[in-house]
Amino acid sequence: MGALPVYRWRLAPDGYATRRQLRALGLRPGGQGVAAQIERPRRRRGPLVAYLYRVDLAKPVRPMTPAKWAALERANLARRTCPHCRRDAGYVIPPTLGTCVPCADAPAHAA
Repeated sequence: MGALPVYRWRLAPDGYATRRQLRALGLRPGGQGVAAQIERPRRRRGPLVAYLYRVDLAKPVRPMTPAKWAALERANLARRTCPHCRRDAGYVIPPTLGTCVPCADAPAHAA
């Protein structure tokens, strides 16, 4: 197994892209391995590393099916539903609170 080519930040040749860049083009890696990496030097820590994939081997992103859309909607509803009052808060409940803001601000009820 050979070593990956390493390029400096912003100096990668054309034909390589990160996962985010592939996604912006409507592509996905499609099972291919990492083809190269780029490194961004930092002063007091190790370099930042980004993995690159070949654009010519990338495959189109799979379209969302109705079942996937429904599952995503249920997951988002679960993130918005307060476990205390069982209402849709209209926003994603912060994990630090664990409940919606009105339930978090309400005084604790004596048992």
